Amino acid sequence: MSLKQQITEDMKAAMRAKDTARLGAIRLLLAAMKQREVDERIELSDADVIAIIEKMVKQRRDSISQFEAAKRQELADAEKFEISVLQTYMPQQMTENEVAAAVAEAIASSGAKSPQEMGKVIALLKPKLAGRADMGKVSALVKARLSQ
Repeated sequence: MSLKQQITEDMKAAMRAKDTARLGAIRLLLAAMKQREVDERIELSDADVIAIIEKMVKQRRDSISQFEAAKRQELADAEKFEISVLQTYMPQQMTENEVAAAVAEAIASSGAKSPQEMGKVIALLKPKLAGRADMGKVSALVKARLSQ
């Protein structure tokens, strides 16, 4: 079953269970997926769906920091719940050791020596780590390794 089909089935299950909070989060995801399909006139693959989920999780993390700064904890909690629903569709996250090993391998294979060549390393890592690691942290790790 594709990721898109699983999300649709989960929406139906949430409707049957009358779980309105979960249903709302799933509907937001399905709307974002449908919007991309219509805009680009494509059928989304699992990798495309994961990219959409990553973007939505990042948006929610930004919102949480804004809500907490404004002392609106109830809104921050709603965003945290949406993140937990969205993350159920993400692949298993890599450990820090696995990410560090992948970074070391990419640096070695690209032959990068300085921070100016960071783009080469990230280009190698992005397909491997998409959805499995926070690319912001990966980028910081690559920069630190190349700055040594």
